[in-house]
Amino acid sequence: MVLRTAPFQRRSVLQWTLVAIAMLALPAMGELPAQVPAQRVATEFAQCKHFFPAGLPPMVPKAPLLRELCFEGFAVLHSGQTKTPVFVAEYLDRFVLRQAAGVPRGDDYHAEARLPAEERAQVEDYRESGYSMGHMAPAGDMGTAHAKAQSFSLANMAPQEAQLNHGVWNDIEQDTRRYVQRARAGVYIFTGPVYSNADDTIGAGQVQVPQYFYKLVYDPSNGRSWAHWQANAPWGQMAEPIGYEELVRRTGIEFVPR
Repeated sequence: MVLRTAPFQRRSVLQWTLVAIAMLALPAMGELPAQVPAQRVATEFAQCKHFFPAGLPPMVPKAPLLRELCFEGFAVLHSGQTKTPVFVAEYLDRFVLRQAAGVPRGDDYHAEARLPAEERAQVEDYRESGYSMGHMAPAGDMGTAHAKAQSFSLANMAPQEAQLNHGVWNDIEQDTRRYVQRARAGVYIFTGPVYSNADDTIGAGQVQVPQYFYKLVYDPSNGRSWAHWQANAPWGQMAEPIGYEELVRRTGIEFVPR
């Protein structure tokens, strides 16, 4: 399972999603220091391995209160410390996206009942916080009404600047779908938040506010991959994508074990 990258060029927003990136380009907002975990542990996801390349879920830095959740359209590794995902995994193809286009959006945000009360975010935590409930697996990717309703679980959310949520991040999601529609087969997508300041929280539940978001796209039909790395800020443009190894360096997560 080899992840390849293509030559680096300056391209339009859409073109960036049609190629993989070889250079480890730095985003406009800078980057977090490399995450060097003392120990990585394997995740299992026994009930939904189909969301992961070759059925192999990621290796992640060892941490307490990590819980695996399988949904119809995505999988979540949830942190009870941050009360947000560590990563959300999807497997998308053009057929699912065609179905998704015909499914109306419900906007029924809800706490995740499968998580212990002390580990989950509540809708009230986001109210008057100044942050949106930012989907990691977008509702627009969900091919059935049930899957779309599940995408509004707060286990699939992280506090996101509203302008980012409705602006650059939405552009990244739309461009990812455009790539999937043109891909020869299904594409694996990993999305999540990254933290550098544990004191930045919202609500009585102290849901942590991430400083960055990432979205990794991996196309197994050609071995190509690239990752979007975007500051959680209300301003700025889409940063140039980074390579797979650079994303692993920044997050400490081995998304595609080899």
